[in-house]
Amino acid sequence: MKKKAIVCVDDESIILDSLGEQIRNMFGNEYLYESAENAAEGLEVIEELAEEDIDVLVIVSDWLMPGQKGDEFLIDVHKKFPKIVKVMLTGQADESAVNNAINNADLHAYLTKPWSAQDLEKVIKTGLVKIEKYGSDE
Repeated sequence: MKKKAIVCVDDESIILDSLGEQIRNMFGNEYLYESAENAAEGLEVIEELAEEDIDVLVIVSDWLMPGQKGDEFLIDVHKKFPKIVKVMLTGQADESAVNNAINNADLHAYLTKPWSAQDLEKVIKTGLVKIEKYGSDE
């Protein structure tokens, strides 16, 4: 059986730790959990997992990060890996960024910080259903 992963990208390690803990509580060892502290590192992690024949099913990305904003990052991810479910976190509601990600990166959902574990679980699980229905990048 092919390994599957969820990747989170945020420039704050406390956020990555929280996301990782919540995802592990939701899914146990069903999915690998990987994290990155910026967009460039996030894309590198996704590409490395793909090279190792591991399917990245979901990516959760912060919007406001140094170097490249989350909507731009998710657009880059979408160009290379269009079937990954993309979720954006935002501490500051930026309607134009959300619309940019919806229109150009097939954004599945966005959550405002602070988010609830229940909202994160609902968003990820509906994204996984979407993949089951339409297939992954295999």
